Amino acid sequence: MANTDIIIHDEKDNVGVVVIEKIKPSQDCNCWVMGSDKSVQIQSKDEIPLGHKIAMIDLNEGDTILKYGHDIGKVVKSIKKGEHVHVHNVKTKKW
Repeated sequence: MANTDIIIHDEKDNVGVVVIEKIKPSQDCNCWVMGSDKSVQIQSKDEIPLGHKIAMIDLNEGDTILKYGHDIGKVVKSIKKGEHVHVHNVKTKKW
C-alpha cells in the first residue's frame, strides 16, 4: 500500500486518525485498518491536523462515535464523510 495518511483502529470504527502533519481539503487519503490489515481510501472535505479524527461515514446528530471499537462520544452536529471530527461536533456522553 502507498503511504498511510489515516489509521482506523477497528473494523467497527466510524472515524479514523490522521497520522501525517495535516490533510488538505479534497485530498485522496490512504487508510489502514489495523484490526484487519485492510486498506481503504477516503477523500477529505476539510483540513485536518495530525492526531485529529476524520469521519469515515456520514454521521447524524445523536449518533455514537466509535474509535478502537468503543463508544468515545456522541455527534452534536451532523458530520459528512471526510469531515473533521472534533470538539465542535462531538461531545462526551459523560456530561
